[in-house]
Amino acid sequence: MTRMKSHPEWHRVARIGWLRAAVLGANDGLVSTASLVAGVAAAEGSRAAVLIAGVAGLAAGAMSMAAGEYVSVSSQSDTERADLARETAELATDREAEVEELAGIYAARGVEPELARKVALQLMEKDALGAHARDELGISEISTARPIQAALTSAVTFAAGAALPLLIAALAPEAAVLAWVVTATLLGLVALGLLGAQAGGAPLVRSAARVLFWGALAMAVTAAIGRLFGTVVG
Repeated sequence: MTRMKSHPEWHRVARIGWLRAAVLGANDGLVSTASLVAGVAAAEGSRAAVLIAGVAGLAAGAMSMAAGEYVSVSSQSDTERADLARETAELATDREAEVEELAGIYAARGVEPELARKVALQLMEKDALGAHARDELGISEISTARPIQAALTSAVTFAAGAALPLLIAALAPEAAVLAWVVTATLLGLVALGLLGAQAGGAPLVRSAARVLFWGALAMAVTAAIGRLFGTVVG
């Protein structure tokens, strides 16, 4: 009897649960804090004013990101639980209809009807709810909502992203805070885009350019507003 050789496979989709929250958090922390610092600096605020605004933005942003991710992903988790509860009830009350439903899904994918029914029966014998969750509802171990993981990941990565413009603002010559922060943030955006692309297997240049464009636009708008109001007040 010939034994089938197996080979290990590694797919980036397994990271999707935390990668989205991590990239969003770091990008938001870097862009929003840098934009805030740029706006205050452009309004000719002192270093102390710039740092106070930046630290306040970091704290508020991290908590906001955590709360937003938790609420959003919790809603997804509630929906998943409700669908699974309904599926459990349907399996208990009309199992044959659920077999036909699952077989129909496989047949629609190209499996012969008779074989599709056999596959449905075998899978349901082992784990009926799991089979329906995966193939009928699209819920799997990889895609399952994890509110706490998403909230913590967003908060930590937001703070990490926000730390760069704050550090630069603290170290740069006071007369050149704006230029230093903008330059460092643009470099940070490129690095973040490349890291996110590498982790997710996306095209490097396109991902970096996308992050850089929107980050630069946000800073430009905020700095222009800061300059405008700084001039008016002055």
